[in-house]
Amino acid sequence: MIKWLARPADYLPVWQDMQAYTNQRGADTPDEIWLCEHAPVYTLGQAGLPQHVLNPGNIPIVHCDRGGQVTYHGPGQVMAYALFDLRRVDMYVKEYVTLLEDAVIDTLTQHGVAGACRKPGAPGVYVPDPAVDCPLNAALDPSLDPTSDPASNPHRGELAKIAALGIKIRNGRAYHGVSLNVQMDLTPFLGINPCGYEGLRTVDMAACGVTRTPTDVGDALARNLADAWRRRGNQHENV
Repeated sequence: MIKWLARPADYLPVWQDMQAYTNQRGADTPDEIWLCEHAPVYTLGQAGLPQHVLNPGNIPIVHCDRGGQVTYHGPGQVMAYALFDLRRVDMYVKEYVTLLEDAVIDTLTQHGVAGACRKPGAPGVYVPDPAVDCPLNAALDPSLDPTSDPASNPHRGELAKIAALGIKIRNGRAYHGVSLNVQMDLTPFLGINPCGYEGLRTVDMAACGVTRTPTDVGDALARNLADAWRRRGNQHENV
């Protein structure tokens, strides 16, 4: 089942609801995907280091039980919470991370965002930094020309993060999920080291020249997640 939560959604009650759903589910409980846009909040993962929170200002900080370091959630960003029973389909965590990232990459590609990819050793989804590889910026600053000699453009080819991933597995059942930046105020990311990486650039689809609503993107992301999960279930049944 796919459902949208009320918007904007406060983080803490949604997290508590995910925990309750996971704790109470049985072997036959259906998997669900919850979509939302959160009210502004910084979330710090289970092993998150407080020093990665640089200047939170008035934005609340919630220390939660997902993996990963610190990230920001806010309006204009789609949060997809995948409440999946991995044990039911014999899926390992590494495979599950790949499934989530693939669904985001497919969603971005379908909406015309080029170059979405993974970054070795850094979970999530990245795109070529539009501040560097954008022809419009190159017109203002020739050193940013994406066709220039790399030797004269040392920042060419840099990646910026567009989607963050954080999950929790309890008794073989997953909760938390993935956030995708659609069209949002990116300023709060400057108040942290996003995902624990100092100087990591964070962008949204709008910065990549693609204007869509969070509802449209969220619906597409949920469909891609559901389709990938259904295929995995069919493969498991056919083994």
